[in-house]
Amino acid sequence: MRPAPRPRLKPARLFLGAMCAGIIAALAFPAGAHAAPDPGQIEAQIDQKWNELEPLIEKHNGVKVDLADKQAKADALANQIQPLQLQVDLAMGRVSSISSQAYKNGQASTLNALLTSGSPNALAAQLATLDAMAKNEQNQVADAARAKKEYDKQKKPLDDLVKQLSATEKQLAQQEKSIQDQIDQYQKMRLDAYGTTQGAGALRSGPCPSAYDGSVGSKAAQIACQQIGKSYVFGAVGPKTFDCSGLTGYAWSQATGGKVSLYHYTVTQYNSTKHVTMATARPGDLIFFFGDMHHMGMYVGNGMMVHAPHSGDFVRMAPANQMPISGVGRPG
Repeated sequence: MRPAPRPRLKPARLFLGAMCAGIIAALAFPAGAHAAPDPGQIEAQIDQKWNELEPLIEKHNGVKVDLADKQAKADALANQIQPLQLQVDLAMGRVSSISSQAYKNGQASTLNALLTSGSPNALAAQLATLDAMAKNEQNQVADAARAKKEYDKQKKPLDDLVKQLSATEKQLAQQEKSIQDQIDQYQKMRLDAYGTTQGAGALRSGPCPSAYDGSVGSKAAQIACQQIGKSYVFGAVGPKTFDCSGLTGYAWSQATGGKVSLYHYTVTQYNSTKHVTMATARPGDLIFFFGDMHHMGMYVGNGMMVHAPHSGDFVRMAPANQMPISGVGRPG
């Protein structure tokens, strides 16, 4: 028995089948996958974001100082106004009391005074005294009200400025957070990239620096990391060979375009920096070792440093606590 003939596929079905097969093949074998960016490329993106962030930070700092100054002035004026407000309240209370009493007594008080005073002159004196008291109270109220009005006039522009500065400060804080969030995302990408691009063999034990935010300190740490693998030579300050203080001085000078110049001596570098604790150390800080500070390195984050150890060795990463720490300094 002859097999039944297979149904012929229509051209449209043939076309769809071929197209689906092509799509599957394209997904299974991408024709030119883009290489993931290396840490250097990501750091360049972080630098760009930091250049946007740093002016905002400086502006924010200025606004916060201005805001604190204006708020202090507004508070001082408010303290000056408070006794005046009390003075107005007391004076108004006294006037109200006099007016209330006069209203309650009405004309009967005048007749009663005539009947009991024994003399029209005495009544006139009493009424004159009452009138003078009332006028005195009124004058006090008017004076206090005028003074308060003047203080309010001075305080209103300050209140308006404080309100405006507060809004600006909030806006800048939001902008800073947005850019910092982007930097944090780049930092995660950077650490992932370092997982496959360590370089320098055993001399580099991890991402270097471990954290990079584009700040001048992290740039100095980045430059120190770039020297890993170069030879230690006593008295050398780069760019091909280094000793310990020559490395830190070179990195900070390069990071700041020469604006931060560290003397080529460990003790002098410590004395010329802001002293911080190891617990608050951040990339770019200088770590000094032993009681006489005869050796130093640069902190690069995650408990690690970069240093030029000694003759016959190379610039390398190492645990920051592998020697007794005598101090930590922050240049700039």
